[in-house]
Amino acid sequence: MAHAAEPVLILAVALNFVALGVSRLRPVIHGVALQGALLGILPFLTHPEIGLRGGLLVGGTVALKGLVIPALLFRAMREANIQHEVQPVVGFIASLVLGAVGTGLAFVSASTLPLADEHTNALVVPASLSTVLTGFLMLTTRRKAIMQVVGYLILENGIFLFGLLLVEAMPFLVEIGVLLDLFTGVFVMGIIIHHINREFAAAGTEQLSELKD
Repeated sequence: MAHAAEPVLILAVALNFVALGVSRLRPVIHGVALQGALLGILPFLTHPEIGLRGGLLVGGTVALKGLVIPALLFRAMREANIQHEVQPVVGFIASLVLGAVGTGLAFVSASTLPLADEHTNALVVPASLSTVLTGFLMLTTRRKAIMQVVGYLILENGIFLFGLLLVEAMPFLVEIGVLLDLFTGVFVMGIIIHHINREFAAAGTEQLSELKD
């Protein structure tokens, strides 16, 4: 991986802690949007020879992750009238501690993986593992459905980052399919958030335990 990508990867990992430690929804969405946009430009830094088709994919990724999906989340936030996460399953300080432990384990375990020589000392693998773990934490420790959508986005960012190792071998149509799935998933979750809020006057997923067959 190019050395120019390392500051971007470090910033992407730092944004994981913003998502874990901030209760206000708007800055969390802004942080995830910035993370997605930063990861979207990484192919240019690591594979400058990707060509026109790759450039179009990079542009689409940045636009979708940095603009379109955050706009959908802000709209869902306004319609559900939620501004912050209240009483998550795991507190914000504990989430930061778990995130720090997970990041440390990601850096340790990355060195044990059978990687190609050019990827052995790169930050992309530990950064991707750390981001995936952060996404899982957000999915499992937040009560608000929209925060869980944010966790899903962070998880996908980690998978996208790991996929950069295979960008030369992986067809771009596969990447486009992943982005389409991501967009569709967020769109559907926005509808679900709206209906949860309408039925239960709240946007917490714990209310779903009241549903009966």
